[in-house]
Amino acid sequence: MTRRIGPVAGGLSLLVLLILLLSSAPLPAAPSAALGYSPKYPPGFDHFDYVNPHAPKGGQIVLAGFGNFDSLNPFVLKGVAADGLEELVFETLMVQSEDEPYSLYPLLADDIALAPDKLSVTFHINPKARFSNGDPVTAADVKFSFDTLMSKAAHPRYRLYWADIKRAVVLGPHRIRFDFARVNPELHLIAAQIPVFSRKWVGDTPFDKLSRKPPIGSGPYRVVKVDLGKTIVYQRNPDYWARDLNTRRGMFNFDRVIYKYYKDSTVQLEALKAGEFDFKLVNYSKQWARDYVGPQFDDGRIRKENLPHHNDAGMQGFVFNTRRAKFRDRRVRRAIALAFDFDWSNRNLFYNQYKRCDSYFSNSELAAQGLPKGLELKLLEPFRDRLPKAIFTRVWRPPDTSQPGSLRRHLREAQRLLRAAGWTVRDGLLRNARGEPMVIDFVLAQRGFERILGPYAHNLKKLGITLRYRTVDVSLYLRRRRMFDFDMMVASFPQSQSPGNELYNMWSSRSANQEGSNNLAGIKDPVVDALIDDIVFARDRRHLVAAAHDLDRVLLYGEYLVPNWYIDHHRVAYWDKFERPRKLPLYYEAEPWVLETWWSKAAADHQGQGQGSR
Repeated sequence: MTRRIGPVAGGLSLLVLLILLLSSAPLPAAPSAALGYSPKYPPGFDHFDYVNPHAPKGGQIVLAGFGNFDSLNPFVLKGVAADGLEELVFETLMVQSEDEPYSLYPLLADDIALAPDKLSVTFHINPKARFSNGDPVTAADVKFSFDTLMSKAAHPRYRLYWADIKRAVVLGPHRIRFDFARVNPELHLIAAQIPVFSRKWVGDTPFDKLSRKPPIGSGPYRVVKVDLGKTIVYQRNPDYWARDLNTRRGMFNFDRVIYKYYKDSTVQLEALKAGEFDFKLVNYSKQWARDYVGPQFDDGRIRKENLPHHNDAGMQGFVFNTRRAKFRDRRVRRAIALAFDFDWSNRNLFYNQYKRCDSYFSNSELAAQGLPKGLELKLLEPFRDRLPKAIFTRVWRPPDTSQPGSLRRHLREAQRLLRAAGWTVRDGLLRNARGEPMVIDFVLAQRGFERILGPYAHNLKKLGITLRYRTVDVSLYLRRRRMFDFDMMVASFPQSQSPGNELYNMWSSRSANQEGSNNLAGIKDPVVDALIDDIVFARDRRHLVAAAHDLDRVLLYGEYLVPNWYIDHHRVAYWDKFERPRKLPLYYEAEPWVLETWWSKAAADHQGQGQGSR
């Protein structure tokens, strides 16, 4: 539409006014978006490269859950939600591809328009989008979902993740705008990740009390049967609105997805061998090496595979709760870490299957390498007086016990650090100045870690430290985790190829005392806060990588955990009744990938299709 320009008050030039008008207009809408590069797939692409667009529909897959569940609402702090809900029932505005670092493509929204000032983003909702009850998905539903997730009734992680989104504004039945509190390079992308659910699902029930009512989402499956704590059954919706969408073509091929729950890993393994369920991602090295054997494996009925991936492995470790007075001194934390003999554990317990975590971004270009220089040094320089001098002069390394006698040297160094921190051995126990002994209560959810902590406790005892470890019920474990009611526990901090706002939930001061956050260590460090900001507000990929390297160094030298291990492939075992696409994604988690892209051999035989299988 042509605008008529009248006289301009105050002598403002016509050119200036035109510039102002143009700068307030939204950028052209696009069907995809990426962070710092052009998306791989062009508008109107047919399907993702890692799927088989001709995959037949039908059959079922049975998966194993661990522990139990008591909720059908995955968006609240209370309770344990059933597996599969977020992947199968709920959808987001856009969907991320699995062969790019951070690219989003249409799902509920068929386009995205970032404002020129980058302070808002507008989405157009696909008019074909429907909830499982047949109701259309509207902009009002999106706003309702966002407002609900940002309320105190929902899990606090959402308020941390979307803290810079001020409001959602409905512009029409199929248009919604999100206004931002400040410019944030990835905010329009994380706005596209908002899960959407029907207002009819919530109704008049307080959201934090909504746990037993089957959800109404727009995803490919509906919940059809629930036996709380034991089984949940999903049925593919034959009227699924996006079945022909390019970002869903060849995906979600099983008619039924069933989760059966087991409270013991040994029982779970025997159930797999007996054919009670079909697929298992194996996290126990000992089981993988010694127990996944038998006639079913010998004759090929159950297949074992190592599937490579390029995921950022992040960090896993024995986390210190620095809210506890005994762990507030970094020297104490380092001393306790020196007593862990990873090399012995890898040889004798893990069958040499693991690599040591030496970064909070293990297995990626974001892992710090060498000493800071160039842009990395420039970003760190303002904080030099607040950081350990060693960050600028010595590359951090986890304790290495590969050489004979190295553990003894580490324990001597640990004794020195403990004495410097005011801890001395009296009556065989390590005590502080008040005579209080160093006793560590370690909370576990899986018994498999007990064989790892046993030798570690033996080493710590040589320092006068008592390590008590106990495996508790999953629901109790989660409750203690959410309330930070532990001394130490095993925790993982997974990372994407393009980290951003989720880092606030892991390590920022704002999340340290937020119940339910992933800042388990209780980190409150203004330097960490500033470096997270540098990552989130990085103007390009180069700056993001440099800031990530610096954050990695600061966290490592903070000694907030005892680094564990990672693996650069998925260990999977499954009954030989499935097919999958020939091409693997680059960045993927095993179980969601199976649900998204595999299909049943029986369905293929029935339909005479199987193109693109391995």
